Amino acid sequence: MTVFRTLAVACTLALLAPAAAQAQTTKTTTAKKTTTTKKTTPVKKTTPAKKTTTTTTTAKAAVTKVVAPVVVPLTADEATGGLREALTQAVGKAVAQAGETDGFNANADIRIPFPPEAELVAATLRKLRAGALVDNFEVALNRAAETAATQAKPIFLNAVQNLSLQDALSLATSRETDAATTLLYEKTATDLRTAFQPTVQQSLEKTGAIKLYAEMVARYNKIPLVTPLNPQLVPYATEKTVDGLFALMAAEEGRIRANPAAQGSALLKRVFGK
Repeated sequence: MTVFRTLAVACTLALLAPAAAQAQTTKTTTAKKTTTTKKTTPVKKTTPAKKTTTTTTTAKAAVTKVVAPVVVPLTADEATGGLREALTQAVGKAVAQAGETDGFNANADIRIPFPPEAELVAATLRKLRAGALVDNFEVALNRAAETAATQAKPIFLNAVQNLSLQDALSLATSRETDAATTLLYEKTATDLRTAFQPTVQQSLEKTGAIKLYAEMVARYNKIPLVTPLNPQLVPYATEKTVDGLFALMAAEEGRIRANPAAQGSALLKRVFGK
């Protein structure tokens, strides 16, 4: 009986051994698959994360470079050069505009009126139905200014080159749109009138303004009981012609300061560009 039991146990163990071995093999394979999957998954997640970080850093660096431009301060030499160039450009523009037909006569801002000291002459002649003589004189007076303006450029440019610009930086950054022209006028207007007077006189003679003026004054002085007048036309016409040119120059300086895109040269853009 004991022998029979021993044989039965032995047979049972023999049948169970293959099943246990197969179970152990299955566990090992599953463990290996699980391990492989765990190792592969983190690698796929890590790669995109690094790319996103790099892109963000590059974008921030690009934004920083655009926001921080370097501004170089304006020098005194640049300001001086820019002011002289602006005045030179203004002279050229003013002379060209004033020298055209009706440059003075049709421009209400600079048209030269009848001499104030002889207004009584004009008023009296109009009452005597000689108004056409007065009108013809005013046109001839302004035509003379237009003719003289065409010869003004070298005289004005010489004044620009000789102008002292001790506070050029202040003038260049001034809020006054005609700061440089005003300085030129204050420093040179008297000398310009003296230098320009012979030119104006020739123009007055050429257009007949002097002859018409003399005729009007002579008619007036023949009127009984009036106080004879002998007003000087040439100094008056010279003053008004010079003042008219300065008015046009001031307007051109204002345009240069207000519109950097239309300033032309790099120096003007550098000095007056905002």
